[in-house]
Amino acid sequence: MNQSLISFAFLLLTLAGFAQQSSDPHHAGVVNRGDHVMGFSHDKTTHHFVLLKDGGSIEAIANDNADAASRQEIREHLQHIAGMFGKGDFNAPMLIHARTPPGVPTMKKLRGEIQYRVEDLPNGARVRVSSQNPKAVAAIHDFLRFQIQDHQTGDSTTISAE
Repeated sequence: MNQSLISFAFLLLTLAGFAQQSSDPHHAGVVNRGDHVMGFSHDKTTHHFVLLKDGGSIEAIANDNADAASRQEIREHLQHIAGMFGKGDFNAPMLIHARTPPGVPTMKKLRGEIQYRVEDLPNGARVRVSSQNPKAVAAIHDFLRFQIQDHQTGDSTTISAE
């Protein structure tokens, strides 16, 4: 009887975990593809996207201060991404999200008017994305809002004063 109760409890926990994981298969795909494309784990890091008056930022930090490997992987990835985006290459987010994020066509078209600056943070890095062109800024905001939604970060989708 005791063994049956334990087996039943285990089955319920397994099914609950499966239901939770499968409740959003798109997000699970974003996480799995993201870990592969970015080269670091979503479980060991936290992403933030911030909308600013002249653009915004993409930030990733290692959750554990002692996790030097994740911190280095974040910095290398964001350096790489800033270089790619500056050339109009948005293949990485298209691979992660399995579609072209909003804002990307305009960001490609206006790439010469958008600046990408990488800044190291104590436990990771950020890419500061900015422009003086209102159309480019609107595209950056569309792109970042999409990232907030698809990565389910809970970040604000309103423009911050900084």
